[in-house]
Amino acid sequence: MDTTQLLKGVLDLAVLAVLKDEDGYGYDILRRLRTAGLEEVGDASVYGTLRRLFQAGLLNTYVVPSEEGPHRKYYGLNAAGRDQLNRAGKTWRGFASTMDALLDERGVAA
Repeated sequence: MDTTQLLKGVLDLAVLAVLKDEDGYGYDILRRLRTAGLEEVGDASVYGTLRRLFQAGLLNTYVVPSEEGPHRKYYGLNAAGRDQLNRAGKTWRGFASTMDALLDERGVAA
């Protein structure tokens, strides 16, 4: 199965999830996603998602000076972002549970 299509559908949720407990800058968020198992996520996809989530009012941003290159723009969840994470997380868990049951009923190996 082509995971890139699945990833497109859940990237917003994944980005919100990695920002739940700790703010991060673009490359840091990308690294966290890849470390969590989303190795195929692309740089441009993550940066585009961050811009879109910020424009939707789900993230706050601030700039931190860096001694090793340009300043870093950090992203963090605000109240609306936390609400969206909770809503989307419930939706995802329900969908994943339905798919697990469907596959289990048909004897499809995990």
